[in-house]
Amino acid sequence: MHTASRDPRALSVQQVLLCGALIVTLSMGIRHGFGLWLQPLITERGWTRETFSFAIAVQNLAWGLAGPVAGMLADRFGAWKVLIGGGLLYALGLVLMAVSSAPLGFTLGTGVVIGMAQSGSTYAIIYGVLGRTVSAEKRSWTFGIAAAAGSFGQFAMIPVESALIRHLGWQESLLVLAAAALLILPLAPGVRERPGTSLHTGPSQSVGEALREALGYRSFQWLTLGYFVCGFHLVFIGVHLPSYLKDQGLGIDVATGALMLIGLFNIFGSYGAGMLGARLAKRHVLAGIYALRSLAMLIFILLPPSPLSVYLFAALMGLLWLSTVPTTNAIVAQIFGAQHLSMLSGCVFLSHQLGSFLGAWLGGRIYDLTGNYDIVWWLSIALGLMSALVNLPVREGPISRPLLHKPA
Repeated sequence: MHTASRDPRALSVQQVLLCGALIVTLSMGIRHGFGLWLQPLITERGWTRETFSFAIAVQNLAWGLAGPVAGMLADRFGAWKVLIGGGLLYALGLVLMAVSSAPLGFTLGTGVVIGMAQSGSTYAIIYGVLGRTVSAEKRSWTFGIAAAAGSFGQFAMIPVESALIRHLGWQESLLVLAAAALLILPLAPGVRERPGTSLHTGPSQSVGEALREALGYRSFQWLTLGYFVCGFHLVFIGVHLPSYLKDQGLGIDVATGALMLIGLFNIFGSYGAGMLGARLAKRHVLAGIYALRSLAMLIFILLPPSPLSVYLFAALMGLLWLSTVPTTNAIVAQIFGAQHLSMLSGCVFLSHQLGSFLGAWLGGRIYDLTGNYDIVWWLSIALGLMSALVNLPVREGPISRPLLHKPA
């Protein structure tokens, strides 16, 4: 059988992993540091935490809503073209974030533009190429490597962003990041797929058929519900942890160190989740991740605040941070195949971003109402336990398609 691995026109797995990992390192590394801008930005603008939080919430919602469309365009016209558009939008959004002096303009730039940019420059787009480049048994492993790259981006970029803010100011540092986002453009052609070299050999589907099939499948529904909780956790902690620690009397250096530790340990957690997903039932891996997150948050809020407790919490959360990403997307690929993987990954990610919207906005809203984050911490714990339960009945086997025809 003529396979992509023997076709001289086919993409090299190493090339896709390298270029894809660098792209994700940039795109995810930049966004993971946005919480560092909350305090200096609202202090200078005279805004509330809710104003900043709402813009980040809109960003996550826009990312989620644009995700299926970006994925569909990548599957149909080429991921590399979508990545170029994503890089350009990212740079534009960061410039608007720096110069907007009114809440509406800030929300449009930080929220809508950057959110759309992230839909075209992060995991779903890269996973679609990987899913069509590697064999099914290697997907979980390669997805784990790509997720680990995003974690490395957080680890590497957080201290850079903190130093930029300290030495250049919050506005100038955003302009530097805008220039860095443009580096996605020369990397994008590295994941350009050649016609006729995909490993996809299953039944051919239209976009509409693929959407109807996935949205009507119970296991896909369970996955999307669980992924909602993942988004809530990540954005609430990523955006509000620095301010929460400040409220506890701990300095910005502790917050920076915590975000760096999350990124560092998530390198191992993401890769480890990809490895475990290749050996164990992926639904059990997901259930374990969500349950452990709830346990980590419970212990953290019950312990007296100290740099040590913060660093231990950050290390444990890092192991669990993006480890849901390769596992969830590997299940989607395992059930539905790779033909429309970018689009379906974008669909399940929409639920993730709805959770992200609530995690960002609700954190700021409840803080402004109550003066603390206690309610959101307890809500996060409860949601984590719920997500652990809803992932258990997921069926991971390929879906039966008796009425679809094989491609000629």
